[in-house]
Amino acid sequence: MLAVSAVLPFRTNAYVIEELIDWDNIPDDPIYQLTFPQNGMLADKDFAWMVDLISRGVPNSELNEAANDIRIRMNPHPAGQIEHNVPHYGGEPVSGMQHKYWDTALFFPSQGQTCHAFCTYCFRWAQFVGMEDLKFSSHEANRLHAYLKKHKEVHELLFTGGDPMVMKTEVLRRYIEPLLGPDYDHIRHIRIGTKALAWWPHRFIDGDDADDFQRLLEEIRAAGKLPAIVAHYSHPVEMSTSASREAIRRIQDAGGTIRTQAPLIRHVNDSSSVWAEMWTTQTSLGCIPYYVFVERDTGAKNYFEVPLARVLRIFHKAYRSVSGHCRTVRGPIMSALPGKIHIDGVAEINNEKVFVLRMLRGRKPEWERKPFFARYDDKATWLSYLRPAFGKSKFFYEDELHSMLSDEFRKTISMDKKRVGEEQVGRPSGFEN
Repeated sequence: MLAVSAVLPFRTNAYVIEELIDWDNIPDDPIYQLTFPQNGMLADKDFAWMVDLISRGVPNSELNEAANDIRIRMNPHPAGQIEHNVPHYGGEPVSGMQHKYWDTALFFPSQGQTCHAFCTYCFRWAQFVGMEDLKFSSHEANRLHAYLKKHKEVHELLFTGGDPMVMKTEVLRRYIEPLLGPDYDHIRHIRIGTKALAWWPHRFIDGDDADDFQRLLEEIRAAGKLPAIVAHYSHPVEMSTSASREAIRRIQDAGGTIRTQAPLIRHVNDSSSVWAEMWTTQTSLGCIPYYVFVERDTGAKNYFEVPLARVLRIFHKAYRSVSGHCRTVRGPIMSALPGKIHIDGVAEINNEKVFVLRMLRGRKPEWERKPFFARYDDKATWLSYLRPAFGKSKFFYEDELHSMLSDEFRKTISMDKKRVGEEQVGRPSGFEN
């Protein structure tokens, strides 16, 4: 545990330990897997390296240097988050902001760059490890507001992190209240991405600050905008406590909607019955099942990733077992460099077995909803492992995407493709069981 947590962030709290983890089911308990470091989260050689350093009692500076070397090799910012998603205003990059899709902007308030507890699969783990050049945040509310005032095409703003709900409501107000004025009529949806409903629901139900957050939601709604909580639920047990259900009710009473999402990950929720129960519970509580993601190619991905073919089977079996009210969910989704890629299914076309894919959201709107095909591969776990079907050399978007990237980032992509090609023979097997 010391070896893994020296590299990857580890944080939990009393609520998770006392209310969510079944300590008679260790280490298999899904919430334990979701929060506590496990041996397999590091490659064998890196794990052995960290164990050796810790057992020898080396100075913290040497331990941190080794940890940083491992972190850089774990793809800390996947899908061009820093290199290609950061917008510019007045000739300068807008720190702590991303604008990947034309109508949606993301903002990372610096006061919200931690969480009540850390998910071991988190694709933003680099925010929490103390390497400042990997951190992505901003306290510049004025630049956020100036950028949005100019960019009328942005209809939706997502506050993300970390977790914005670690902030006091009075701090959150500084970012949100100016957006309720007439200069920002084009901002129709204000979303807050949070794990707090699962990890610390008392944030929404206890004390004056919880009451103030309810008032803020009411003010957003009164201004003619939709306040939406994007809640990260990874397992049904996270919605089983009375505190979690009371938190949901209070948000809804204030006019907020709750959409739910999570990745499908090994050791936690790689079961169709878990997803069916989760969607059914969410719907009964008035929440909207939204996205099922494929585990991203970052951090401890080798521990959590599930082959796309198996992800698809789990999703389809769960989807077929729930009523129409639950079928607002979309997935499985790979949130990759070109956009959100929906894995529709598997088909046989012209005697070739293929994955049927389409771009749900794309860096170019013209790519969206366009179907395309990849050769079926029962061990592939991410887009980079897939190859175009029917003898094609490229997917339809690749030339345009290449022209959009900086020269430096193109070199990175080329190196990644070479790495993936070298991994084809040695990819892990047995996941399909």
